[in-house]
Amino acid sequence: MQERQTGLPFDDIRALIRTMPGPDEAAVAAVRARDGELTKPPGALGRLEQIVEWLAAWQGRHPPNVSRAVTAVFAGNHGVVAQGVTAFPQDVTRQMVANFQTGGAAVNQICNTFDVGLKVFELALDIPTRDITTDAALDEDECAATFAYGMEAIAGGCDLLCIGEMGIGNTTIAAAVGHALYGGNALDWTGPGTGLDEQGIARKARAVERAVAFHGDHIHDPLEVLRRVGGREIAAMAGAVLAARMERIPVLLDGYVATAAAAILHAMSTTALDHCMAAHKSAEPAHGAMLERLGLSPLLDLGMRLGEGSGAALAVGIVKAAVNTHAGMATFTEAGVSEKS
Repeated sequence: MQERQTGLPFDDIRALIRTMPGPDEAAVAAVRARDGELTKPPGALGRLEQIVEWLAAWQGRHPPNVSRAVTAVFAGNHGVVAQGVTAFPQDVTRQMVANFQTGGAAVNQICNTFDVGLKVFELALDIPTRDITTDAALDEDECAATFAYGMEAIAGGCDLLCIGEMGIGNTTIAAAVGHALYGGNALDWTGPGTGLDEQGIARKARAVERAVAFHGDHIHDPLEVLRRVGGREIAAMAGAVLAARMERIPVLLDGYVATAAAAILHAMSTTALDHCMAAHKSAEPAHGAMLERLGLSPLLDLGMRLGEGSGAALAVGIVKAAVNTHAGMATFTEAGVSEKS
């Protein structure tokens, strides 16, 4: 997609995209050198070996380390719920935020299991975005400010960032982003979300179709896709992913909605998500298609569709196992094991 040059707040985002750091190849080389000395056949640990290389490349060090993983959950509300696209009332967004804050949600338990910090960002829950079927969700100033707010997810430091969300109606927004970026039929990108029946899914797809058609003259620019058919949590997650890149922090993406936010950055630069891994493949039907578009292979496929960053936090356990295996295994020399002749 081409970018529209506006001279307005979005230009700061475009400037960051142009100056993204690349991987640390020396750190990757160090991982491979040690891996070749460990007491195992080459490649025997499969993706665990790739995870260690990825971490080293984006942390810029060997050995890589995961001792300060953080899950950032962004919560927003959407005007498009007026189109009957969700099975739950909008009040549930705020109620679930309270549940996160008191430790009662699934993501709290998963974070506690793997010693992952949790940050929850409320994004003007009392002021839903405008209905994307008849208006732009946000204006450029609002969208850019929310993007910048999302960049605060890494404040205080972390060495692995998990991106998640909460927002009644936001699988409709993810579907609209997918349809706007990649085309096809609206139904290709639309699923049950929190539990719609077949009629509800059809109604949701019609809303997605109307939204993308309404904004069709403007969606050649990924940032226009973001502000017109996106939402506050989408903008904030995109900001968090880009901030992590600038500070050399690897990112685990959660499900369909988080991936849709990342897709905006990928549409601006095909290298923008090189520091990201897909934590899991959601049961939301279009998530797999979006991951394929982004060239991301999920670490887990457990039929989850909860959101909250739950899949990303769960994948931290695998990442930590990969790191500890690489650092803690003995070499052939240390263990007195004969190498392949």
